[in-house]
Amino acid sequence: MAWFTCVKGRAAGLNALLFCFGKRENIHFLRHLYRNKNKSAKTLGTLRTALNVWTNSAQVSFIHLNFSKQQSYTAVHDMETKDTTEDSTVKTNCGKRKNEERDEADVNKQGKRKKQKKCGKQLRRGERYVPPPQKRNPGVSFSQEHFAETSYYFEGGLRKVYPYYFDFTTYCKGRWIGKTLLEVFKSEFRAESIDYYNSAVKEGRIKLNETPVDDLNIILKNNDFMRNTVHRHEPPVIGKPLEVLVDDGEVVVVDKPASLPVHPCGRYRHNTVIFILGKENGLCGLHTVHRLDRLTSGVLLFARTLEVSKKLDAMVRERQLEKEYVCRVEGEFPESEVVCEEPILVVSFRVGLCRVDPKGKESRTVFQRLSYNGRSSLVRCLPLTGRTHQIRVHLQFLGFPILNDPIYGSSAWGPNRAKGGLVGMSDEQLLEALIEEHRSKESLHLLDLPDEEVSKKHGHNDQITAPESSGAACDDGSCKLIQEEVKAESSQELHKSTSAAEIEGEMNGAHKEKDSVTDETSRTAKSNAFVRDKLCGECKIVRPDPTEKDFIMYLHALRYKGPDFEYATQMPDWAKEDWLQD
Repeated sequence: MAWFTCVKGRAAGLNALLFCFGKRENIHFLRHLYRNKNKSAKTLGTLRTALNVWTNSAQVSFIHLNFSKQQSYTAVHDMETKDTTEDSTVKTNCGKRKNEERDEADVNKQGKRKKQKKCGKQLRRGERYVPPPQKRNPGVSFSQEHFAETSYYFEGGLRKVYPYYFDFTTYCKGRWIGKTLLEVFKSEFRAESIDYYNSAVKEGRIKLNETPVDDLNIILKNNDFMRNTVHRHEPPVIGKPLEVLVDDGEVVVVDKPASLPVHPCGRYRHNTVIFILGKENGLCGLHTVHRLDRLTSGVLLFARTLEVSKKLDAMVRERQLEKEYVCRVEGEFPESEVVCEEPILVVSFRVGLCRVDPKGKESRTVFQRLSYNGRSSLVRCLPLTGRTHQIRVHLQFLGFPILNDPIYGSSAWGPNRAKGGLVGMSDEQLLEALIEEHRSKESLHLLDLPDEEVSKKHGHNDQITAPESSGAACDDGSCKLIQEEVKAESSQELHKSTSAAEIEGEMNGAHKEKDSVTDETSRTAKSNAFVRDKLCGECKIVRPDPTEKDFIMYLHALRYKGPDFEYATQMPDWAKEDWLQD
């Protein structure tokens, strides 16, 4: 009865009804009607209708109320929108327009949702927040920002790079989770001592999630982003200009000098074909169709657009490209054509070591002797497949290794140097013997080993340094440059990094030397631009410049021919018939 009495009441009865029902929506609805009674007769009529329904039927009043409420609320909302549009100057008691109030409310709601989404689960007391990983840029191009990190100078016929700062970055590996930074440095980043890393922390060069680390005992978590800034020194390369043979808008063809890697890898970044073309020729965004070993010279092909790149890739896969190389081998090569079809197996990706093995991949190379000078033979090579170091491995198997091949001409293979595929030792023993031989000759740089090997510090480093070009490139140039390899360099791993931030002014202002500049002028420019770093071990070492024979292997990519194009270079000096080795 109390409920029915409430229905029959007037204003007080309505309030009691609302209290009994406890419906916030109904309260909002009625207050809205009273507040706008002067604005719409239709609204007041709706109110009277609702009151009559409540009076006539106690049991169905709530149902009718909800139905009427929806209709009335829609009408009121439409009228409010119209009134706001016609008179946009009407303001609330707070001095804000009504539409501004709604916008502000929406912004506040969105801010709360973003905050909740960012924070995710509630962090426990003392727990460190780790931001989610950012999507990496899949592009392979380098820009002026990268080119401006440092500059070149020429000295003694060599192209050199002023030392510069560079950031190596990496996300936390799964095996690092739960370990401290100190433990990770001790076990996996042995190129530098712990004293160095402690000093780097004091200098603010090691960052975790873009915040300088103040204690190496911090425990790593999933998605932690690490940044290490170091002073970077690049090895010199031959100072011969990089000649552009063709640039027709679709392809760029260059005559690559020996000693230059194609793309950034290992200790090389600015002393690479990609960076020199970008810095000196303004050629950016090139697509690498194939690549050559660092010590190999000759025709190197780039595509200007993705469409052309895909077209050339298809030609490589379908073997529509004819590749011709020349090389100089030891001894007197047979006059008749020789075909080698021995399968090739990769022994070490880290060093780039391969050998003939029945478990290897199918390979086929055709050889033809061009001349013989009494000591060595000039041989034409036609690789019909594209295996790593195919030409060099097949020539070693035949007993005629390339005259100055630092890997396959080494005595570490035994007295017969693996002629006929006979090695006589395990792969591990062979690799160690090869490293020890070059260490004794102080020529480890010819193997392009990671710094751990050069420093005689062995450690797990597969994720730290990209293998050098001799380790992953193809002699026949048919190996495709995978985009991830370039990406990996642009976000290089932590252990020997450097960034342009601290000496960008000095480096960018340095005068770029030309081939005609004298060594004296070049040394002056070097002394003005060179900045020593107090933490850098390389700055304290004076290394002798390599000789020309350290830079050149007698293997040259002479010609590339497709269905409707042909690109070729001149024969190198060592390919002349009367050439004799010094």
